[in-house]
Amino acid sequence: MFSPFNKFLEIIAGDPVLGRWLTRLPQDLENFLKSAEGQEFRRYEKILERTRPLHAESLNLKQPYVSFGSSDAITEGQHQMLKNLFKEMMPWRKGPYELFGEKVESEWRSFMKWDRLLSGITPLEGRRILDVGCGNGYHMWRMLGEGAERVVGIDPSALFTAQFELFKRTAPEEIRQKIHLLPLGIEQLPALEAFDTVFSMGVLYHRRSAVDHLMQLQNQLVPGGELVLETMVIEGDESTVLIPKDRYAKMPNIWYIPSIPSLKNLLNRCGYIDVELIDVCMTTTEEQRRTELMITESLEDFLDPHDHTRTVEGYQAPTRAVFTAKKKGR
Repeated sequence: MFSPFNKFLEIIAGDPVLGRWLTRLPQDLENFLKSAEGQEFRRYEKILERTRPLHAESLNLKQPYVSFGSSDAITEGQHQMLKNLFKEMMPWRKGPYELFGEKVESEWRSFMKWDRLLSGITPLEGRRILDVGCGNGYHMWRMLGEGAERVVGIDPSALFTAQFELFKRTAPEEIRQKIHLLPLGIEQLPALEAFDTVFSMGVLYHRRSAVDHLMQLQNQLVPGGELVLETMVIEGDESTVLIPKDRYAKMPNIWYIPSIPSLKNLLNRCGYIDVELIDVCMTTTEEQRRTELMITESLEDFLDPHDHTRTVEGYQAPTRAVFTAKKKGR
């Protein structure tokens, strides 16, 4: 019944740790497929049927354009089919990708964030990874490119799940065994304590309770495991937190933007140790912008046209920080 999720259920059935997830995961997936988002996913699945004949013999997961297959491996008609399909699956937020030579130019040039954080985290070789709020999975592919043993992403969006499946379905079987995206939110996961590294990037400021989110992330880590947390921050001291009056950069779902000292303090209060700031930078229109596959408003529209250091509401413009922190060992 769960179509693209069946393989993951089979895999964790033989896993003594992840197997505990089976007490609720099948029901959660069934609930998703019965929901409005699930029906939308079924619609995208029909679109993805067009790619059934496509099989990528080569992948490159260590370059800015995560690429699958070569341009000369498919026909001219199939090239046009992919171009049309990309447009039917808009908007493309994360990327960029390349599928049999056809480029997906996404709103976010996500490799820029990846390049900023990679040298500051524990190497991913051989690690089990959870990516929370993973979008369409761009960073998951980069994690696999760094040698991760298994990468699991969660994101409740039907569109993002379908975009991920577009690429996964062309990949060789041995790759498909290692990478999985499930249409779930973090609150649906039991305390698995199963992952060596947990990523939460671009999620914290959307959560009504920052403390609950940080504890939910901690519950997924093995003792001694590492959290990689990327979120928006503002200038200030330990007592500084921005809770927007209404919207922030035109977004209504922004609840919590702390200062760097405030977030460090909160991570420590939540029981994390070895908290480190590994990067901080202001988001630019080089990194986030409109493209032909993401035609609605983007960063430029969210900033004061006369002062790009402020949002249209007058707040500090989006600035993002990356932290690492460890869960205490037993």
